[in-house]
Amino acid sequence: MGARVIDGTAEASVVREEVLAGITLMEREHGSVPGLAVILVGADPASEIYVRLKARRAKELGIRSFEYRLPAETPEAEVLTLLRELNEHDDVDAILVQLPLPAHISSERVLREIDPVKDVDGFHPQNVGLLGVGLPALVPCTPLGCIRLIKMVRDSLRGLEAVVVGRSAIVGRPVAQLLLMENCTVTIAHSATNNLPLVCRRADVLVVAVGKPELVTGSWLKPGVTVIDVGINRVATAEGSSRLVGDVDLASALSVAGAITPVPGGVGPMTVAMLMANTLRCALLRRTSV
Repeated sequence: MGARVIDGTAEASVVREEVLAGITLMEREHGSVPGLAVILVGADPASEIYVRLKARRAKELGIRSFEYRLPAETPEAEVLTLLRELNEHDDVDAILVQLPLPAHISSERVLREIDPVKDVDGFHPQNVGLLGVGLPALVPCTPLGCIRLIKMVRDSLRGLEAVVVGRSAIVGRPVAQLLLMENCTVTIAHSATNNLPLVCRRADVLVVAVGKPELVTGSWLKPGVTVIDVGINRVATAEGSSRLVGDVDLASALSVAGAITPVPGGVGPMTVAMLMANTLRCALLRRTSV
């Protein structure tokens, strides 16, 4: 039998229904709806697509959307000033700065400027630190989506061996922390890992987030493993067009894995859905904290 293909599009729809119910309750109890501010600096094509999708999803759920599109040459000081204003803006519950930023702007300084309670992406050092010590925090959207997808096919993660390929602050490190909180035994593998295929073959749960097209093949997998493919890579085809593939070679993995996320249609839709869930959480945190 082939692997179960984990439908991220369908699960994202379930998350949005949960968020919509939460927003309806919030409006009834607090007389307001969440507000999400998105800042885009420059005109990166992929970022443009993400921002449009996020705005559309917010509108569908009744979230107030504030969009700020700034030219690529905008000085860093101007971006920081805007963030300070949004921190004080009472209608804005959540702030997202679309990455990557132009080279002359420090992502670190920009992310530090966001109010930690409005840090919808979970990138502020305060939220990173809280997650690191296992305390409640705003958590990056993609790792949250990864854990939810794993739980679609695993009743319990306790005692499982999890391998995370990739150590970025956006996916690899936070998803490893979340797996630890689920009582997994966690290994973080990366470019300096010796014998990466052997490390991957230990995994009951394998999360791959390195941005290398179809790096992981079926021969790297333990039979029955749950594979979460975070990679989104555009590669050329023999016909001269292009297609999207993940960091895992889906064709060879399907005959070995127990369950696997496809690309597209796996982690991607969940990332946007969890952004909506985090926006609601930011709004509720602001209204319940005194």
